[in-house]
Amino acid sequence: MRSLAGDVIRHAYSQRDEGKLHKRLYNAICSSILDGSLRPAARMPPSRDLAQELELSRNTVLRVYEQLQAEGYISTRTNSGTFVTDSVLDNLDAGPEKRAPLAAETQYGSLSRRGLELLDHASASARQWGPFLPGVPDVVNFPHRILKKFYDRQTRQARPEHLTYDTAGGAAGLKSALADYLRSARGVRCSPDQILITEGIHQALDLVTRSLCNPGDSAWIEEPGYWGIKNILRMNAVNFCTQPVDEQGMIAGEPRSPAPRLIFVTPSHQYPLGSVMSLSRRKALLALARETRSWIVEDDYDSEFRFAGQPIPSLQGLEENSPVIYTGTFSKTLYPALRLGYVVLPLPLAAPLKTMHSELYRGGHLQMQGALADFISEGYYAAHIRKMRQLYARRRQALVTLILNQLGSGYLGQYNSNAGLHLILQLPDSADDVALAQRANGEGLLVRPLSRYYSGEDKTRGLLLGFAHIDEHLLEPSFNRLATLIKNMSADIIAPVRNNQTGRE
Repeated sequence: MRSLAGDVIRHAYSQRDEGKLHKRLYNAICSSILDGSLRPAARMPPSRDLAQELELSRNTVLRVYEQLQAEGYISTRTNSGTFVTDSVLDNLDAGPEKRAPLAAETQYGSLSRRGLELLDHASASARQWGPFLPGVPDVVNFPHRILKKFYDRQTRQARPEHLTYDTAGGAAGLKSALADYLRSARGVRCSPDQILITEGIHQALDLVTRSLCNPGDSAWIEEPGYWGIKNILRMNAVNFCTQPVDEQGMIAGEPRSPAPRLIFVTPSHQYPLGSVMSLSRRKALLALARETRSWIVEDDYDSEFRFAGQPIPSLQGLEENSPVIYTGTFSKTLYPALRLGYVVLPLPLAAPLKTMHSELYRGGHLQMQGALADFISEGYYAAHIRKMRQLYARRRQALVTLILNQLGSGYLGQYNSNAGLHLILQLPDSADDVALAQRANGEGLLVRPLSRYYSGEDKTRGLLLGFAHIDEHLLEPSFNRLATLIKNMSADIIAPVRNNQTGRE
């Protein structure tokens, strides 16, 4: 059956007369999507119909459709068909002709030095959906209809206080539900009054930094560590000192002048390496914080997803009245666009930081917070986490098996714990992981280079591979393409890993 989309593709295909058939078709569809000829949410022609129109085998069309789906250009809806991804133009790099022209260097003259430094260190990928993008959960299997049911109930019973500005640090129902959950699931010692709802981890970290640090103060961060913390510290004119990480977590240095005002750690699943902070290190860090009158900022970003053994309890709950500011997010357990996170504040900080949050950010989204409170209280949150834990465990094991079978055990990261939403693919010190990542990104494989997470010159080379959001049937073909890129790299990059099954130089 002829369709408008089929005509668009046929015209684009006819303009290309070089290369293999599947590549011509792939390029024709990509260009049609990126130039707007095939708009977001447009229905794609059935593979059989398109094959007949173009006089191609159906297997050729299916191969191209599978590739486009793996790269996020199109998606399949059960019993509905195949469609151009709704947000494809937001998530995909539309090519030079579609990019906003870069401002001339002189146009940045009005920006502050801190602003210029932030731009120089900006790390967020322009593409936020695709194979191996780290930190992205499976958003397809989320029970959207259930959350919508609770949200609809909130809107039907809308109260004026839920439709105006929030100065209390979030909806009371959500803070209460979260306190119960965190006490039972994470061992966090808290009451609802200590919880502040934020728009994700970044806002929480920015609030804590602005509230507790003066320009020129010092903070400790992990090496390697999350790039977002570094940018927040830069924007607040706070100096940071890196502390190395090994299989037991952060190796805290000796107290010195000036003492750190803040110590940022990911003790339950170090980001990005994956190690777990040992009990002795945790106790030593708490003692150091008390001695130097520092605050520990615990980022518990994906602790729910541990696939073997017992959950790792929070650092915050290890001692009564600990000097720990505990942060968490729904971006990993639910989905990032929800833009909801939370902070558990020590009692002396709760009231002032809630006031500062209101003054700086004007909290809102109270109806969604109410819906999420019902979602948690009625057991759907815990049930969803259990389901995702099983799903992610299977996908992680499938990726590990692919790495072992195609590249060898030397490519598995040194500290990879059986947890989280990503793992490290180890590369030797001689490898250029940045160049490899750029080449993979150009092929639609959204890996990130491990070396970019380091601040100093001593860097471990590798790739961060997100696996949580990749359907099992797409995982193998996507990894096959990545493995081919790695194998095609020069021999001086590949040989050291093949000859060293421990993955270390």
